[in-house]
Amino acid sequence: MIQNLQILILGIALGGVYALMASGLTLVFGVMRIVNIAHASLMIAAAYITFWAFRLYGVDPILSIVITIPVMFLVGVGIYKLFFSRIAGTQRSGELTVLLTFALALVIEGVLGFFFSNVFRSTNPAYSTQAILFDPLYIPKGQFYATLLSLGLIGGLWTFLQFSRMGYAIRASMQNISAAQVVGVNVERISMISFGIGIALAGASGSVMSFLFSFFPGKHWEWIAILLALIVLGGMGSLIGALVGALLLAVASAFVSFHFGPTWSPITFFLALFLILLFRPQGLLGKKMEV
Repeated sequence: MIQNLQILILGIALGGVYALMASGLTLVFGVMRIVNIAHASLMIAAAYITFWAFRLYGVDPILSIVITIPVMFLVGVGIYKLFFSRIAGTQRSGELTVLLTFALALVIEGVLGFFFSNVFRSTNPAYSTQAILFDPLYIPKGQFYATLLSLGLIGGLWTFLQFSRMGYAIRASMQNISAAQVVGVNVERISMISFGIGIALAGASGSVMSFLFSFFPGKHWEWIAILLALIVLGGMGSLIGALVGALLLAVASAFVSFHFGPTWSPITFFLALFLILLFRPQGLLGKKMEV
């Protein structure tokens, strides 16, 4: 009983971090219908920013979000203006955005590999190897702090979407772009800002990733598969769905890892992705697509 409770605690703690990673991806899809294959590679890029800030200047990885969030927001705005503003609303924008983000992921991986090589790296603040004890249970301090930060950022995003004027416009665009345009929403501007926010969240995720997981440029392919499983399970475009999907799959993965070994843990996400697409493509909290 104690053992299962401990696994549950660790799974929930990790689920909060996964939810932060998936929130930017699901926001971008909700507004622009872009499946951003490059999202995880941008997380890795932010992890490198955090790593070098920690190594060269001693900046705590958690505090480094003050750097990674604005930097990655500007990167996101730049990417949108450079690649997506020209094809938004065109007949084949869906196919083109998948190809563009796939190519962008390859380019980012290549650039990071050229400058930093494919050596595993991670930051090692003191709390990354410490634990909070609740005899006989415990929770790693790194996961605890990361979960609090993740839930705080997700809560801030939810509050922004629910109660700000910009948030109203973003939610209107997520529900129906044509109707949002009719009532005066500048969809082009909203799309650009939403994409920037999504990449900013990838920046915060990279900072958290830097002390929870080891990383290298090619690691993003494994991460994007995991993130797609999370948002598909919860319902693509649903922020609450991303949180629910992340918690469910993180807990399931923790139990699989304990009982069958860590090698089998990623299969949890891929199997969930396969089953949800087979039996409920809209996800747990997503809306059924109209044909």
